[in-house]
Amino acid sequence: MNHVPKRSETAPEARWKLEDLFESQAAWDKEYAEAKTLIKKIADYQGKLADAAQLKACFELEDELSLHVERLYVYANMKHHEDTAEPVFQALSDKSKKLSVETGESLSFITPEVLSLSDEQLDAFIKDESLAKFRHTLEEMRRQKAHVLSKNEEALLAQVGNVSSAPGTIFGMLNNADLKFPKVKNEQGEEVELTHGRYIQFLESKNRDVRHDAFKAMYDTYGKLKNTLASTLNANVTKNIFYSKARKHESALDMSLYGDNIPKEVYTNLIDTIHKHLPLMHRYMDLRKKLLGLDELHMYDLFAPLVEEFKMEIPYEEAKKTVSESLKPLGEDYLKVLQEGFDNGWIDVYENEGKRSGAYSWGAYGTHPYVLLNHNDNLNSMFTLTHEMGHALHSYYSDTTQNYRDAQYTIFLAEVASTLNEALLMDYLLGKSTDPKEKMYLLTYYADQFRTTVFRQTMFAEFEKIVHERSEQGESLTPQELSKIYYDLNVQYYGPNMVVDQDIEMEWARIPHFYNSFYVYKYATGFSAATSFSKQILEEGAPAVERYLGFLKSGGSDFSINILKKAGVDMSTPEPIEQAMSVFEELIGQMEQLTN
Repeated sequence: MNHVPKRSETAPEARWKLEDLFESQAAWDKEYAEAKTLIKKIADYQGKLADAAQLKACFELEDELSLHVERLYVYANMKHHEDTAEPVFQALSDKSKKLSVETGESLSFITPEVLSLSDEQLDAFIKDESLAKFRHTLEEMRRQKAHVLSKNEEALLAQVGNVSSAPGTIFGMLNNADLKFPKVKNEQGEEVELTHGRYIQFLESKNRDVRHDAFKAMYDTYGKLKNTLASTLNANVTKNIFYSKARKHESALDMSLYGDNIPKEVYTNLIDTIHKHLPLMHRYMDLRKKLLGLDELHMYDLFAPLVEEFKMEIPYEEAKKTVSESLKPLGEDYLKVLQEGFDNGWIDVYENEGKRSGAYSWGAYGTHPYVLLNHNDNLNSMFTLTHEMGHALHSYYSDTTQNYRDAQYTIFLAEVASTLNEALLMDYLLGKSTDPKEKMYLLTYYADQFRTTVFRQTMFAEFEKIVHERSEQGESLTPQELSKIYYDLNVQYYGPNMVVDQDIEMEWARIPHFYNSFYVYKYATGFSAATSFSKQILEEGAPAVERYLGFLKSGGSDFSINILKKAGVDMSTPEPIEQAMSVFEELIGQMEQLTN
């Protein structure tokens, strides 16, 4: 289908039913007016939160208002995503964003006021049965209290907020607007300008010269700006250290883990356990070299296709059936909800003119979740479908089990349910595949996910840890120093049989995530937790499924680490990562058999 249809030309059954959220524009307008009224009411509670009854009423009003705003915001933006050029919903989306900001401001007095109460008073509220519904919130506030400053100091820190976003903003401008890359030759021998988007396409080229030239051009460009980029990254590290000291944390890493109440062992275990299993990564690199038929494997060969692109034509209806089949290990109830999602307008399936690209799962509490896709009839799209439905069912179970306040799960947990679905789909496809070419295609697809999501993100996480620690010890991070740390990590991670090209030492300069510090480890822990769950479910059956469904139903009713632990995945130990590594080892073993 070369022609991209207009929204009005797409089949109704392939569209999501947003009327389940608001049946009409009039219903949206009515709820918007209600939210505006509630914003005015919330101010009545200011200065009265030392009283349990007033605190309860204030929290209840906060929940009522927040839910209205969530519903209005989600609907307006999903309507906007159906056709981003449609001015009516552009305006509605803007209106909902303004309302969201206004709501945030109106509620901003609550946390500081509760935190200004004495420890005894807070402890009494936590034990107070009339406030039982808000216990987790109060416990969380009590935990945060140690790192909240006086009113004047908090006001000062809030003003620094605009300055503190500068390193990330400057990097974004440099990286997205000002950096100009040279032209390189594509597979047809034409001169094409290198861009961020084209870079990966070039690295996936079968033509090695194309890969080499794009790689060199990319890092030469960053190399010319190495002093500026090192200063920018340094400024971000300095900012993190400033906040960690101001908020009385031991280090920048401690501060970043504190938000989700993640023990430091989660971070350090990840790095230590991956170090122990680096020989597996080295084995995979040897295999990559053999499959590509190269004398030397270079950094620019990491994305080159290992096997002929195996064209799998998978129409949407077949993708749904395959996904359902692959998720049978999760039991009848899960499959029933999945089918309900497939049949009842949860999913917006195909691309249309102006539709937002990519895929996501979203929704508002009290209504079923929604999934946006831009489905093509291929393997990738089938994995996207199961991934997004993993998110959707996580939200469905959380929302139907928990009250509004406790239903929201953290980012630390968010990728577990989606990745677990992918792991079960992969296991199902590998078990069913009889064609060695198809099997090899699937195995390389899966092995590369381990390489990019577990090993690469852990290497990033280790780089962040090293540079913050060096800076905390008073060492200066010159461009040369940053490049050396980064280069040495690549040598360690990719192993002795990989030619680690000197150019890669500049890669630290192009990773946007380094400005959202200590975030990337969550990709590796999420993937490991999901792989651990899938292993337990496939090996143990019913008891493991029961624990897993308990995880999905927990939402954010406890700290992330406890929710996972109750379900049988203890991220403060190396075990889940060990389990993920044993799956990776099996994959490599199967690939080695097929190549011999």
